[in-house]
Amino acid sequence: MEITIHRPGELTSALRGAWHRAMDESPEYANPFLAPEFAIGVGRHRGGVRIAVLREGGEPVGFLPYERGPLGTGRAIGLGLSDCQALVHRPGVTWDPAELLRACGLSIFEFDHLVQEQRPFAPHLTGTFASPVIDVKPGDGTYAQWLRATYPGLAKTTLKKERRLGRDVGEVRFVFDERDPKALRTLMRWKSAQYRRTGRMDRFSRPWIVDLVNHLFHVREEHFTGVLSVLYAGDRPVAAHFGPRSSTVLAAWFTAYDPELHYYSPGLMMHLRTAEGAARSGVTLVDLGRGDKEYKDWLKTRELRVGEGFASRPHPVSVAQRVWRRPVRGLRNTVLAHPQLLAPADRLLKTVGQLRTQGRPGS
Repeated sequence: MEITIHRPGELTSALRGAWHRAMDESPEYANPFLAPEFAIGVGRHRGGVRIAVLREGGEPVGFLPYERGPLGTGRAIGLGLSDCQALVHRPGVTWDPAELLRACGLSIFEFDHLVQEQRPFAPHLTGTFASPVIDVKPGDGTYAQWLRATYPGLAKTTLKKERRLGRDVGEVRFVFDERDPKALRTLMRWKSAQYRRTGRMDRFSRPWIVDLVNHLFHVREEHFTGVLSVLYAGDRPVAAHFGPRSSTVLAAWFTAYDPELHYYSPGLMMHLRTAEGAARSGVTLVDLGRGDKEYKDWLKTRELRVGEGFASRPHPVSVAQRVWRRPVRGLRNTVLAHPQLLAPADRLLKTVGQLRTQGRPGS
């Protein structure tokens, strides 16, 4: 196995084509977060992005995008943002993790959404978690007919609220692939306020994430397209979602709504409309991402498994990194796994978020 290391800008059209073929040959790798376009996008805004290319007989057969940090610490590309991580490879290809890390100049490689199929990394897992998905197919007729056939338990209440929203605010309409950048800015503003209101880290307070989302919004390729979907009442945006899609998979990434209209359950409306619109556009799977949320339990058709852990080779830096990072992840996972701990923690975060919001000038 020959392994070479490349910067994102060094990926030739031939390498990108080989990467795309590897995605096409294995359904596990059809997720847009595994596409070279995502790695290239992150590489525009993160200086440590590298791609390991695995070759057999001179032919590229595997691709691992990663971010290299100080002292040889490594992490999956977009860790904390990406909902799917893997060494994308052609069927039958295997590798030695220690050899891979040595070629990458890494002492440790951290991941938190690793595709279950990655068997060489299996000994390095510290846990596996459910990642809900929706298997979708186009419905016959209208959105309402699709909703009644696919989610009969949600259809009556959701359609009733949509009709009420139409009477109170304006005619409800949905645009699956909205190209107006103003709508994207509205979504980021809503999401930023939601993060602060609930005490979460505001991702959109980080300029590089804003720049990345703006960049991906303009990418329109066969294996990767940034899709902005917007639900309107009249001319007023009510809810929006932005996420990448491949030819067959849409990743649910950033969803937010106008908090003034929360009574109508616009977030749930957005997820349902997006699933139906995705099916009509040729998507067969909507990946909701790892995490326990009530709406995911309502919408999912099944669950994938993703792994969390640290692949490492003997090195003082890898030992120190595991000692520092593993307890933090363990504490978080313990809280998430126990409702009796999660509810108080969530209330605390919301209280902190409200206090921060009240303390902001002009709030």
